[in-house]
Amino acid sequence: MLSSTDRPTLVLVGHGMVGQRLLEELAARDALAGPDGTDGPGTADGVPEGWRWCVVVLAEEERRAYDRVHLSSLFTGTTPEELSLAAPDFLERHDITLRLGDPVTALDTTARTVTTRTGATWHYDALVLATGSYAFVPPVPGRDAPGCFVYRTVEDVRAIQEAARGARTAAVIGGGLLGLEAVGALRSLGLDTGVVEAAPRLMPAQVDAGGADALAHTIEAMGVRVYTDTVVTEVRTGTDGQVRGLSLSDGRSVPADVVVFSVGVRPRDELARTAGLDVADRGGIVIDAGCRTSVPGIYALGECARAADGEVYGLVAPGYRMAEALADTLTGGDGSFTGADTSTKLKLLGADVASFGDPFAPDARDSVIWADSGSGVYKKLVLGPDGRLVGGILVGDADVYGTLRPLVGTPLPGPAASFLLPGEGTGPADTTAVLPDDAVICSCNGVTKGALRDAVRSGAHDLAAVKKCTGAATRCGGCLGAVTSVVEAQLAADGIETGTGGLCPDFTQTRRELYEIVRVTGISSFTRLAREYGVPGPDGTPPHGCAVCRPTVASLLATLGPELGLHHILDGEQAALQDTNDLFLANLQKDGTYSVVPRLPAGEISPEHLVLLGEIARDFGLYAKLTGGQRIDLFGATVDQLPVIWRRLADAGLESGHAYGKSLRTAKSCAGSRWCRFGQRDSIGMAVELELRYRGLRSPHKLKLAASGCVRECAEARSKDVGVIATAKGWNLYVGGNGGSKPRHADLLAQDLDDRELIRVVDRFLMFYIRTADRLERTAAWLERIDGGIGHVRDVVLHDCLGLSDELESQMQRHVDAYRDEWRAVLEDPAKLRRFTSSLPAPEGPAAPGHVQVRTRAGEWTSVCLLEDLEPGRGVPVRVGEEKEAVALFRSPDGEIFAVCDTDPASHADVISRGIYGAVDGIPVVTSPMYKQRFDLRTGACLDDESRHLTVHAVRLL
Repeated sequence: MLSSTDRPTLVLVGHGMVGQRLLEELAARDALAGPDGTDGPGTADGVPEGWRWCVVVLAEEERRAYDRVHLSSLFTGTTPEELSLAAPDFLERHDITLRLGDPVTALDTTARTVTTRTGATWHYDALVLATGSYAFVPPVPGRDAPGCFVYRTVEDVRAIQEAARGARTAAVIGGGLLGLEAVGALRSLGLDTGVVEAAPRLMPAQVDAGGADALAHTIEAMGVRVYTDTVVTEVRTGTDGQVRGLSLSDGRSVPADVVVFSVGVRPRDELARTAGLDVADRGGIVIDAGCRTSVPGIYALGECARAADGEVYGLVAPGYRMAEALADTLTGGDGSFTGADTSTKLKLLGADVASFGDPFAPDARDSVIWADSGSGVYKKLVLGPDGRLVGGILVGDADVYGTLRPLVGTPLPGPAASFLLPGEGTGPADTTAVLPDDAVICSCNGVTKGALRDAVRSGAHDLAAVKKCTGAATRCGGCLGAVTSVVEAQLAADGIETGTGGLCPDFTQTRRELYEIVRVTGISSFTRLAREYGVPGPDGTPPHGCAVCRPTVASLLATLGPELGLHHILDGEQAALQDTNDLFLANLQKDGTYSVVPRLPAGEISPEHLVLLGEIARDFGLYAKLTGGQRIDLFGATVDQLPVIWRRLADAGLESGHAYGKSLRTAKSCAGSRWCRFGQRDSIGMAVELELRYRGLRSPHKLKLAASGCVRECAEARSKDVGVIATAKGWNLYVGGNGGSKPRHADLLAQDLDDRELIRVVDRFLMFYIRTADRLERTAAWLERIDGGIGHVRDVVLHDCLGLSDELESQMQRHVDAYRDEWRAVLEDPAKLRRFTSSLPAPEGPAAPGHVQVRTRAGEWTSVCLLEDLEPGRGVPVRVGEEKEAVALFRSPDGEIFAVCDTDPASHADVISRGIYGAVDGIPVVTSPMYKQRFDLRTGACLDDESRHLTVHAVRLL
């Protein structure tokens, strides 16, 4: 028997969303043992104070907890790993034992043990049953035939995808939330799909007859066949035993090569029932408000439990509330779960559907309804006898959900119609002001208005900080508008400026404002921009800039280069503004070398170019790697080697891939119709066209594109800033995706576009983003921040609501016409080539006027370069003395010269000379390109880490 001899053991049966949330809640209360086995705060129910739980998790599935709410995204390119809920090191950090694929099969409540399928026995001091639910399949003939599935797990998705490869038609049995999600998934696989619902209407638990009619109208217009008020009597099969269709009780038949059952779920309570725990007649392990079962030391939560109010909750938000209550119980508190908000907001088959409160309240006094059958929009508000909002239904347009849901139980702060009518659907401006502090604003994470206000008072002074602090608006996003209102109101009440603020201490303007200034005035240099629009120093002189504003202005000048007459990012003063990657047109690595990434549009490469890259890697001793963006990356090139490598690449017809810039990186592609038997359009050709059109385009952040040849989405287009997916009718365009540290699926911007329309819309979208985004703001964050979100962007780029379309398209065309390979431009310019050196050669002959001298360790002055070698605001590397010590020289815009050690103290690479010159409160500084630490050029002190410094060398000009 496996047991804990020195710490209380908590055994968690099941590792789903709610089980993982319980672990996180316990961790937040410092109630989990760490790898060192230290003890901590008190626990409860007979376990002594001063202990932390030692946790064992026994799971039936072969994978860790993942986000089942977004299971459908697996059909459109999301990977199971992207759905993972636990941080990679969460279990290890808290010394949690996890056994996957080994479910508990027996429970002995007397011995306090559980036994798993493999025969392992585990002792528990506390046992939590989080076994979830199973999909109910009605006992109709043929239900076990090949081609019949349920829709609950990653493995179910994979099985459905495999079956769809040879199928043409599909049917979903069940027209509820999960059923309609399954319909959308099957349609994304290219299957002609129908849905069968026994009730007289779709989604009977969430919407009324009017809402269901609007929803049915919308999805039937998409080609989905809807069968209501009828039941399946048989799953028909062919002579091969495979599914061929459904027979219905009203005599109709439904063609189907694939059938998905989604008629409801049942609690997984068999383990508890066998062990003698109290189980409700209608299923579900009976628990009290603290999630305790009828047996001491055993708890239950989630879909397997019947709560104290007699309900089994099938939504994740109530499960999370149970997890919070149980975490309190397990740590000696008085956790209480007596019920939860079951409001929902979903996008089903492209249509918004939301319900909140109790839209079917029997004692409702009045209902206010607005409907537009032509557009499939239906909105209903239900008011109680006292005029308070009881509930509501929104179909086709759910923009006001985030405003209305927190108002349930309170009088509406204005006429009900003002929340529903087109053009007035935001309701009165300050709706959250009437809510009490205990009103739940974010139901997914249980965040109250008071918690949001407290976060602002504690120093979270923008929406991103509040979201990070509280977790509000980080899941479904339906509460984003209400969260924003509360945050802005509290900031105003506290007298805190709610604007975005300036770019940096040198400029009070934002990046967006500086962009417009440069565009309108035609200013083409940092010096002039700083003089006319910068914040002057105490002596009235213009700012020198810093590591924030100098690269930002460099990017603006590069973006507007065709309008300003600028031809290359290293021309003139621009070179002194660039961060190291743009300065050397390559990616800096941790040892001070660089990587070289030639452009391979859509991943295409000829045998000759493949051989050439191999030869270059061999000749220069470079490490070669295939990247996720369908490129070949060559690592380990020194600054001196870069031009030599580029010349060999350029002579063979290859050019810069811009892997170093805040610009277009790649346009990824699948095989498409050229090669793939499922391809509907030439995704390779489209990806090539997109990449060649937008190559070199400087933007607020990097841009990644992709083109998928069919809805199987092999190019992962929905995780890109711009992604296109081929359909039978054209291209569907998605924008704002991000596969980074905070993954975000792209939003559908337009659909069924032909090639020409697609390019025009992408032109407008990219230029509008570049104009309005903040510094280092990806399209994903920009879409979440910009007023109106994707709806506003759609109005601008599709409907030209701002009258900018022609201007945006013309600006993009000027960029396309002005494009020139940045590597080749360096190779053709001797002045630019001189910068690519690991140390400048010392002047020949005796010391003479114009020589810059540095004093060696022996106390001797030695000439290291000429004054003309020093560009204002940019460093150069030199070697000093017999030891050839690496020294970085900087010349300020005022003419002062500084000499410091060129070796970065964090990485020990000689890169300080490649850093960004600037000033902080009048102090001349260099920002290391390696980890962005700032060093005082006068003293060598690090402004960000007192333990680090640079050696300062005496320097003089003859």
